[in-house]
Amino acid sequence: MLKIAVFAAALAVAAVPAAATAQGRQDFQLRNATGYDIAEVYVAPTSSDNWEEDVMGEDTLDNGQRVTIHFPVKAKQCLYDIKVVWTDGDEAEWHKFDLCTVSRITLYWNNGEASADYE
Repeated sequence: MLKIAVFAAALAVAAVPAAATAQGRQDFQLRNATGYDIAEVYVAPTSSDNWEEDVMGEDTLDNGQRVTIHFPVKAKQCLYDIKVVWTDGDEAEWHKFDLCTVSRITLYWNNGEASADYE
């Protein structure tokens, strides 16, 4: 399973060993159930107008695969938007996930439309 760290202060992204940071309350697991591989994932505060860096870096999120997105403990924001770009260049966005209460997000693609379930 991939582990990605998201630094919310400037949304500068870096892979960080688990021992180096404590988990933030916004941490969540993202599951790709779209039937297609995802090349890029962006997570940005809803209040921002900039997607910043791709949290996947050089990795892809293959269909059926999961990734845990980590935030630093000091992150205060709860509402985040998510954008994905599939390997064929198609994109989808979801807005206003309360990551202080959501721990899992599953992405789907059905009949040309992207959707998400969360818990």
